[in-house]
Amino acid sequence: MLQTVVPTDFNLPELGENITAGDVLRVLVQPGDVVAKDQPVLELETDKATIEVPSSVAGQVKEIKVKAGDKVKVGQAILSVDENGSAASAAPAKSASEAKPAAKAAPPPPAPAPSAPAPATAAEMSRPSNDAPRPDALAISKVVDISRGARPSPEPASGPSDLPVAPAAPSVRRMAREIGVDIDKVPGTGPDGRISVEDVKAYAKRIVTEASSGQGGVQRAAEPLPDFSRWGAIERQPMRAVRRKTAEHLSAAWATIPHVTQHDLADISGLEELRKRYAKQAEAAGGNLTVTAIAVKVIAAALKVFPQFNSSLDMAADEIIHKKYVNIGVAVDTDRGLLVPVIRNADSKNIIQLSVELSQLSEKARSRKIALDEMQGGTFSISNLGGIGGSFFTPIVNAPEVAILGISRAKVEPVYVKGADGPASGEFVPRLMLPLSLSYDHRVIDGADGIRFLRWVVEAFEQPFLLSLQG
Repeated sequence: MLQTVVPTDFNLPELGENITAGDVLRVLVQPGDVVAKDQPVLELETDKATIEVPSSVAGQVKEIKVKAGDKVKVGQAILSVDENGSAASAAPAKSASEAKPAAKAAPPPPAPAPSAPAPATAAEMSRPSNDAPRPDALAISKVVDISRGARPSPEPASGPSDLPVAPAAPSVRRMAREIGVDIDKVPGTGPDGRISVEDVKAYAKRIVTEASSGQGGVQRAAEPLPDFSRWGAIERQPMRAVRRKTAEHLSAAWATIPHVTQHDLADISGLEELRKRYAKQAEAAGGNLTVTAIAVKVIAAALKVFPQFNSSLDMAADEIIHKKYVNIGVAVDTDRGLLVPVIRNADSKNIIQLSVELSQLSEKARSRKIALDEMQGGTFSISNLGGIGGSFFTPIVNAPEVAILGISRAKVEPVYVKGADGPASGEFVPRLMLPLSLSYDHRVIDGADGIRFLRWVVEAFEQPFLLSLQG
């Protein structure tokens, strides 16, 4: 009797910490193809990078269950594979009579595991609804009830959120659901960021405290939009993963961080001469000696002098986390939106090395080849808009960092220089002035420290010897 072969589903695996979904850019196989284990079968754009997803099964592709443009979630079936198909295709030189005994000797294909329901994305979990109270609002009411001795409601029926996303035990997830807390927003204090019951309680307590003190910790629901088609033709386009993540991250940063931005001008006339003189050395090494590369070195040195700018704030634990390493993130403008590759241990590299690494990371970001790990672990960010134009701007702090430096376009301006006989004998001379904008978290950094940091950066641009003297 012939045995019915049931194809095995290949489901989208875990993609990384707090990544629950992505947009399909390309399907790399077709029905009838034979795939091997670890062979890329899907090109996926997540909210952090574009990645190739390797297959965990081998065999002949029977059915493709997604297409370009689809949004897929972790645990969702991508394709089905006949695992017997790989054995038949692996030895095409064998005759049919030789292949039959081998087929009989082979074990029957394993029954496919039931597809686990895909988890909701962070955006879907945090999206406000007109019919249901927001999770943060539930947290405020429910955590107060529990603190008064009320019993939590029974565990809801299993659903998409039962799949693990944040590193937490099922009991911790259940508690977070019961009090209306989004587990993905809770900072974990355990090994590898694992979230405990106490972490969930501390996060819920902070929500209540911020709401009662008017700090704006609870996000407001988005204002309903009018029907724009009443006034003319419109076109709706879905937000791409990078743009959606950028919107969520910056909205949260702007809502929770009390920003202060200070501006100053650096005279880089002398630095520009040096940059042009040594540009060919950087090119020979494979880099590009830009103002941004020099700024990375300047900031890396400044963070040694002002360590409070190389920290993060843990409100749940009432602690400031000082980092002993210096990793500088540099914003890169791509066709998918803003990406921020990170140069690790920037304080231990010279300007030529930094220019080479910055060029390589920027190219990888624009060509969609940058890895998730290359955009994580930053301690300070730099955003240079000088190539486009503008004078000054207000960069938004890239949380959980506490500061960011914005650089605008340098231009020649008249600067008054005193003469030898005093101010009356001075004159205006043309100087190349670079606009700098420093935004910082006022909960960690005071205004006086902010301007001291910015003035040090200005002087380092104007007098590079300062990098060796104090940096």
